[in-house]
Amino acid sequence: MTQLQKRPRPLFLFYLLVVYVFIQFSWWSYLMVKLNNEVLEQRLQIIELQTSDTGEIESAQNELHAKLKKRWLMIAGEGTVFLVLLISGFLQTRKTFKKEAELGLRQKNFLLSITHELKSPIASAKLQLETLLKRDLPKEKQNEIIHNALADTERLNALVENVLIAVRLEDNSFRLLKQVSNFSELVESEMNKLATLFQQQKQHRLSLLIEKGIEFEADRFAFISILTNLYENAIKYSPNFPQITCILKKYEHKILLQITDEGSGIAEAEKQLIFDKFYRIGNEETRKNKGTGLGLYIVKKLVVAHHGTIEVKKNSPKGSIFEIVLIT
Repeated sequence: MTQLQKRPRPLFLFYLLVVYVFIQFSWWSYLMVKLNNEVLEQRLQIIELQTSDTGEIESAQNELHAKLKKRWLMIAGEGTVFLVLLISGFLQTRKTFKKEAELGLRQKNFLLSITHELKSPIASAKLQLETLLKRDLPKEKQNEIIHNALADTERLNALVENVLIAVRLEDNSFRLLKQVSNFSELVESEMNKLATLFQQQKQHRLSLLIEKGIEFEADRFAFISILTNLYENAIKYSPNFPQITCILKKYEHKILLQITDEGSGIAEAEKQLIFDKFYRIGNEETRKNKGTGLGLYIVKKLVVAHHGTIEVKKNSPKGSIFEIVLIT
């Protein structure tokens, strides 16, 4: 066993400290009560030595008991306040420890997944390029291999872009370059490009229901990232040959953008968590679908930066609807 493994966990030390504080608090309370009782008894003995008048002794006893009661109330009040603060601090600290542990687990999962996600397209592209070098293939087959290698390179580039965007969003260095443009053309063009790109990964159908002529002041690069991440998410969690639907329409002073899939859907308890950085359902070592846990985090950050909102709705009969609402 290594030295690192022998070290006690911080949470265990924290619980040990809390138990010690509670024991000390109980001991302090016992001593305070005992001390006040001893003082009362000593004063009563002094009064009995100073006078033999029964009435005077009884009056002094009543006065001392009244003072002792006030002191007990004061001790109980101070002890209660201390106990409430102690319990509140304990619960808050425990919550912080749990958040740190969850974040640590997510970061571990991220490192495991990013390793896989980086190695897969690199290995695939390398194999295809080696095939081109070592074999004399027909022109049609060469073009197919080159196209596949380019698709792997595009996947790798998108992954690196996601990591860079996440870092810039985290340190608030990401700046939007907004300009008014034909939003309908942007969405339609990018969705068609994504359909072509992801056909190599999984055969699927794309349906576009896009209202023409919608204009919006947007950062083109940011919305390409939004569409790419939502499309990849829809493909990844859908069965074979799924239907992906993109809806874009304008009503009143709002723009509605929906990406619909036919996957397994998302549980109600997970719908807000999926937008957290590194959050992914399940364990990275056993999860079937790979990913970095950055895609939906980036999507929400970029949508909010455009003063929009995003939420997940249940598709019927199965799947999910990612709905973005933008104010024009």
